[in-house]
Amino acid sequence: MPLLAIVYFSITGTTETLAHAVARGAAGATEIALCRIAGDAIVSGRFHNEALLETIDRASAVAFGSPTYMGGPAAQFKAFADSSSDRWTRQRWAGKIAAGFTTGACAGGDQLHTLSYFSILAAQHGMLWCGLDIPGGEDSSGRNRLGSQLGLATHLVDRTLPQSDLSTAEYLGERLAKMASRNG
Repeated sequence: MPLLAIVYFSITGTTETLAHAVARGAAGATEIALCRIAGDAIVSGRFHNEALLETIDRASAVAFGSPTYMGGPAAQFKAFADSSSDRWTRQRWAGKIAAGFTTGACAGGDQLHTLSYFSILAAQHGMLWCGLDIPGGEDSSGRNRLGSQLGLATHLVDRTLPQSDLSTAEYLGERLAKMASRNG
């Protein structure tokens, strides 16, 4: 059974809630490793968690998640990404399926830039990007509410994640699991 590594940073719990929804969507079709980026793993500005990086080495698929802060991923996520450069030189993650999810304070809170960052990180590693195949505004259950095809973008409504966004996260997990199984 393929392994899906869900690598994320969350400070308020919102991104973690999305990570768990991605995991629910993939449950049964993949093994799942929830890999939370912890702030205390960053020492002198550098991320140090070899076990987390080795989990990604073993994974068939990876979902990247971070809140969008100031138009991009959180600094903690960026520290993790920078620490992957040794794997980049050897293309250790080449051929893995990758996707992304993010949340922001506003509907137009520049979440697309965070998703673009994730997709570029994946491309640098030779990974295959998996976007959403749900046209925004066209799903009867309201999934892909903000209409991002690149990945899951969301924002809080009345300080909570809408059920449609959680359903989109579950769908993204299901989609990643299917693609990881096909990718072998």
